[in-house]
Amino acid sequence: MIGFECRGAGAVIRLDQPQRMNSLNEPMIEALDAAVDAAVASGARALMITGTGRAFCAGGTLSEPLPEDAGAILESHINPLLLKLADLPMPVVAAVNGPAIGAGASIALAADMIVMSRSAFLAYAFAQVGLAPDGGASWLLPRTLGWHRAMSLMMTGERITADQAVDWGLAWKAVEPEALEGEAEALLERLAAGPTLAYAALRRTARAALDLDFARALDVERQAQGQAGRTADFREGAAAFIARRPAQFTGR
Repeated sequence: MIGFECRGAGAVIRLDQPQRMNSLNEPMIEALDAAVDAAVASGARALMITGTGRAFCAGGTLSEPLPEDAGAILESHINPLLLKLADLPMPVVAAVNGPAIGAGASIALAADMIVMSRSAFLAYAFAQVGLAPDGGASWLLPRTLGWHRAMSLMMTGERITADQAVDWGLAWKAVEPEALEGEAEALLERLAAGPTLAYAALRRTARAALDLDFARALDVERQAQGQAGRTADFREGAAAFIARRPAQFTGR
């Protein structure tokens, strides 16, 4: 259902129900949530999420009996998972190997960096099945793409190709399908070797700044910088800069 492995200082989570296009139901989300906990417990310094088979994630499972309250699973499962991903003390990479639809596209968008196969696409097609956006799409998309483009995508459910996603600032890179795993793993390795505490501070300050005025955002940056300046990684980074050598960060 969910695969988990450590690769050096990085961790990889695989959505692994290819016969269901890695669609989400309660057991799948619970297993994904547990895998995120396992990544933290392992001491990983970066996390990659990807899918097995031809899809990244087809969103919610519609083939099972429809619930009376379609929002209940958001409150009990999806929302806690998205908040957990947002609060992780490490960078998150989504390696989108195939279609990412609905909540699956929301999970991809929750990552810090997205690498997409050119055989993949994103589709926020909630309205096409009579539902409202979930997984944070209504919050993240307008902030990433602007109001009108985000509304158009959510209302029409049109597919966003990998190259479009890069052009629009949704994805970091678009690569050929056979190159995706190598590209994503190289990025994971690079991030896992970086200044982990600085990355965690960066994630916190950038997310907080989305809802703060400029003066308050400066205050948040000041607090984060004070903490980062007391880390061993900062001392190493400064020494490496002066010595004109690559820094050897330890995540401390």
